[in-house]
This record gives sequence, structure tokens and C-alpha cells, in this order.
Amino acid sequence: MTELVSPTVYAMVAEYHRLGLRQRILTLPVMVALMLTMVWRQVPSLSELVRVLGRETLLWLEAPLPVSQQAVDQRVRTLPADLFATLCERILPAVQTRARQRSRPLPPLLRRVQRSFPRIWAVDASTLEELFKKIGALRGREETVLGGTMLALLDVVTRLPVQLWFDPDPYANEKRFLERFKPWLEPGTLLLCDGGFSTFPFFDWLTETGVSFVIRARELSAYQVQTTFHDTPHVRDRLIELGQYRSNPCRSPVRLIEVQIAGNWHRYLTNVREPSQLSPVDVTELYEQRWRIEDAFREVKRLLGLAYLWTGSANGVKLQIWATWLLYAVLVDLADAVAEALQCPLRQISLEMVFRGLYHFTVAHAQGKARDPVAYFAAPENADLGIVKRPRKARENQRRRTLDILRSELNL
Repeated sequence: MTELVSPTVYAMVAEYHRLGLRQRILTLPVMVALMLTMVWRQVPSLSELVRVLGRETLLWLEAPLPVSQQAVDQRVRTLPADLFATLCERILPAVQTRARQRSRPLPPLLRRVQRSFPRIWAVDASTLEELFKKIGALRGREETVLGGTMLALLDVVTRLPVQLWFDPDPYANEKRFLERFKPWLEPGTLLLCDGGFSTFPFFDWLTETGVSFVIRARELSAYQVQTTFHDTPHVRDRLIELGQYRSNPCRSPVRLIEVQIAGNWHRYLTNVREPSQLSPVDVTELYEQRWRIEDAFREVKRLLGLAYLWTGSANGVKLQIWATWLLYAVLVDLADAVAEALQCPLRQISLEMVFRGLYHFTVAHAQGKARDPVAYFAAPENADLGIVKRPRKARENQRRRTLDILRSELNL
């Protein structure tokens, strides 16, 4: 965190002053150190954070800093959360660059698909949990007040967020975010998304922009088949026109791919019209990769504590969101470095056990037995920390049998 975050924070101090914010005790570098410490050390409350700050040096802070809880609480309510959002926006490209420079192996599917699509991204939204209501304007309210909605655009290969958005409306539909993330989609991108983003105008826009997509198909009632590529007992692959009886049908033909897995039919839509570029097996495996963004939401919420909001103030919620995602990016960067050291795919590294293993590293560091966390986690004597996931042989064997059936029917 000191290596990646601290230089960027201090470079932003001039912007802090341009906003008319005075140089106080709780400056921007101090507040960033506080928020990150609260997330990574799982500090349960601001009052406990004040006690820690008064007794310990945190991250890049050189000495303990005795301050009152009232001062910290007021700063959390008033420090512009946009500063933290800007910090995230500047750190994310740096960790993406570090990830692209590493030489750990990639899964065969991603390595193969990247030849045609240099960016394989997933997008999804997630609702935040209930707000803390014991203080401030929410005190005494009996109804449930949710924290809002997050939208994330995630790089499936690096597991790192590309960009993040927040909407205070907890009931915001995914389609409300379309105009926000469209500018980030460049030609050559392959976008993985769930059915919540399914709209004909969006499909047409993606196709006209040169962005490819794979999306889970909802129940389709009106379409016309143009071409049938495959029709076997377990695979149906057809080029179709959507919205046959609608006043505004989908202008661009798409492929409807239906695959039978364990007796159930799974349906996907894609605007990659050539099966030679993306086979039905590729589409099925790629949609499985969309779950990496679900993993990211689970990790920031359950592992890093975003499921528990410290404050009821809207500004405090935003500070916690950006601090948590910032720590998530740093944690993924660390896990990726461990994967490179072990020469294994990143998917085999448990982000949870890397996070929990930081406690054991800090103990070893204090005893003079370890200096580098990457070397510590990659060392054979520390294999008991569970950094490398145990293979789930039964599930993997079942998955391979299913894919082999599909490949045999498609002569792949």
C-alpha cells in the first residue's frame, strides 16, 4: 500500500488545496491512511480507529496522532469523497500495467480468446447493505435504508477493476448505468454481462461500435432464424433476428447459442457471428468467466467488510466504497505477484487466504523472519497457509466431461 498508494496521495495534495481545504491535522494523506487501515485491519468502528491512531504509526504516517472521535467523524462527513474516487482512478491503471508485465501463465481459454479480443471485460451492479442508523440524520428511522448501488467494469484476465461507479439509489436498474460505462468500451473489447443489460438499442450500439458481447439470453418469444450453424442433441447455434414483431426490432443479427448441461438448456446471445472465432464451447466457458465479477463483489463485501457500512452519512459511505476497492486492487496485485512467483494462473491463488495470511506475515516480519510478502507466501514451508487453492477434482472432472461432449458434437 505504501509503494502503490502513498506517492499518488501526496501528488494529490495540491488538488486538495485547490478545493479550498485547509492544511489540518487530518489531511488527505492521513485520511487515506486511516480509511485503508480501517478496511485491511477490519477495525469495527471509528471510535476504535481513533484509539489505534493515537497509539500506532499507520502505513506512511511517521508517528501516532492523538485526535478526538468527533474530529474524525466530522472529517469523514465533510472530506470530498471525489478525492478518494480520483485516487482510485489513478491507482487502477498502475496496477493494470503491473499485471500486464507479469509472466504468470493464463488459462488456455483466455490466452486463445485474447488473440482476437485484447480486452475481456465483465460488467455488473451490486446493491450495498443497510446503512448504520445510530447517529446522524438516520437516527430513529425504523425502515431499512440501503447504501446505494455499485457498478464495476472488471478485467477478467487480471481480476482488477477497470472503472467503478456509485449511485445512491439502491434500486437503480442496471440499464440506468449504460450511458456511464459506454465511453469506456473501445473497439476490440469483449464484454461479458448478465441479462439485466439486455436491450436491443444496447446490442445495436455495441455492434456498431465494434464491441463484442456475450450475454445470458432471457426467454425469447419473437425471433427469426437466418442461419443454422449447428443443431445437435446438446448444442444449437443459430444466427437470428431479434424482436420480429416489435416496432423497434434489433437491427443487427446476433447468434443464439443453446447448450444442454446436466439436463438443462443454457442460452446465450453474442454478436460474434462467426463460429470459427467463438465456438459454442468458447461462449459457454466465457460466460463462466463472468462470475469473476461476482467473486469481486463477494470479496469486497464479505472479505473486506463493505457489507457493514460504518456510517450513515452519504459522504462516509462513498469514502468506504473507494477505500475498500482500492485495497481490493492492492490485494489482487499482491496475489498476482504470488502467482508469478509460483508460476501458476491467478485463478489458483486464494485472495481470501492471501488477505488472512497477512497477519502471519506481519508476525514473521516483526520477528525478523520475513521481509517480502511475495517470497513469504510463495515459500514451500508456508504452503499450510492455503494460498494455493485445492483442486476440486469431482467438479472439474464433471466440467471436462460436459465440455468434451460438446466438442465431440461440434468436431472441435
